[in-house]
Amino acid sequence: MRTALLQSSGRPGSTAENLKVLDEAAGRAAAAGAGLLVAPEMFLTGYAIGDDIARLAEPADGDCADTVAEIATRHGLAVGYGYPERDGDAVFNSAQLISAAGTRLANYRKTHLFGCFERDHFTPGDQPVVQAELDGLRVGILICYDVEFPENVRAHALAGTDLLIVPTAQMHPFQFVAESMIPVRAFENQMYVAYVNRVGREGEFEFVGLSALAGPDGVARTRGGRGEELLLADVDPAFLAASREENPYLKDRRPGLYGSLI
Repeated sequence: MRTALLQSSGRPGSTAENLKVLDEAAGRAAAAGAGLLVAPEMFLTGYAIGDDIARLAEPADGDCADTVAEIATRHGLAVGYGYPERDGDAVFNSAQLISAAGTRLANYRKTHLFGCFERDHFTPGDQPVVQAELDGLRVGILICYDVEFPENVRAHALAGTDLLIVPTAQMHPFQFVAESMIPVRAFENQMYVAYVNRVGREGEFEFVGLSALAGPDGVARTRGGRGEELLLADVDPAFLAASREENPYLKDRRPGLYGSLI
């Protein structure tokens, strides 16, 4: 499945403008044969927008989700994107996957909040593994800091995730995560990982780009720079199956020895 990574910070503070950016990217991705477009963490509103996070937050089935579903249907590809989700008085840092038919397939709430900024504005989620079936692949979702915990990605591996999408707002000086950690996560857990970052300065943060789609061999199929761009790479189920057959990590685990981890 050809996968498109939208490396962009959009237009922070304007959901209308960000939906336009998403629509334009979906058109380009579909024209290039993509079956899935992934946008960064908090793409629909912007990340460093302070109290506007709560003001712009919507339910998972809100107006913005309806618009994304229309975009997905019109261009004929699935869309994964980050947004602030309102559920009663709580606001979650969430990511949602919508099918090419406009169906809401999965909604994930970030479980590991990074720093004071996120802890001040969000409630942490409590469901570690969220998955959906898409074009014969089992797609899982994590958000940014979540992927830096090996337990999270291993949980997805044990649950059979083939492609892990990771909408991200990864900032300076932690670019080694994009450059080094993501390919290792893909290799040690035998899956594809689509890590899709924001770019440029936003409030107090400087986002570093460097989005990547890493394969189960630890090789990045595509790698972004520091500016806005649309990246394309293929997720190959046959290559994944062959890699899993050859790589012994998951087969050679000894869970009985790991009790001290919890």
